Amino acid sequence: MLMPILIAVAAVIVILVIVVAMQSSESRISRSAAILAPPNIVFGQVNDFHNWQAWSPWAKMDPNAKNTYEGNPSGVGAIFTWSGNKKVGEGRMTLVESKPSDLIRLKLEFFKPFAATNSADFTFEPQGDQTLVTWTMLGHKNFILKAMCLVMDMDKMVGGDFEKGLAQMKTVSEAAAKGA
Repeated sequence: MLMPILIAVAAVIVILVIVVAMQSSESRISRSAAILAPPNIVFGQVNDFHNWQAWSPWAKMDPNAKNTYEGNPSGVGAIFTWSGNKKVGEGRMTLVESKPSDLIRLKLEFFKPFAATNSADFTFEPQGDQTLVTWTMLGHKNFILKAMCLVMDMDKMVGGDFEKGLAQMKTVSEAAAKGA
């Protein structure tokens, strides 16, 4: 009686391992928003980490997070490090590429609640009197993250934060465009 149960449990575990292993190793989360402001104004919101406090959804999740700025004040070489509550965790962003009013690329290093290294791109596409901003995060999923993604929709979770951030960036950028 015990042997068939052990065989069944082992079979379920093997099947689960195979299903997890077959999941994509790459993750991609992307959201876009049209902002009624020229690309240079929107670009400036992202190119300087000091501006992120006005629109980043994570700044609102933990207003008491410890933030530090290193390197260049903006553009390539700017570094932003944070340590906050369980919602924001701990990590570092380094601005690695900056093409004015076109592209910003970041290296994201997460330390807590789990270690991961991803990249994030912001693109700025002029569309008449608006700018289409696209925020994309790319990363590699190890076996544990693949398993987590079977039960959690990371695109919805992080994508929702991207949507909130872009909406707040829209408000800040449009106000700056009116004042310019």
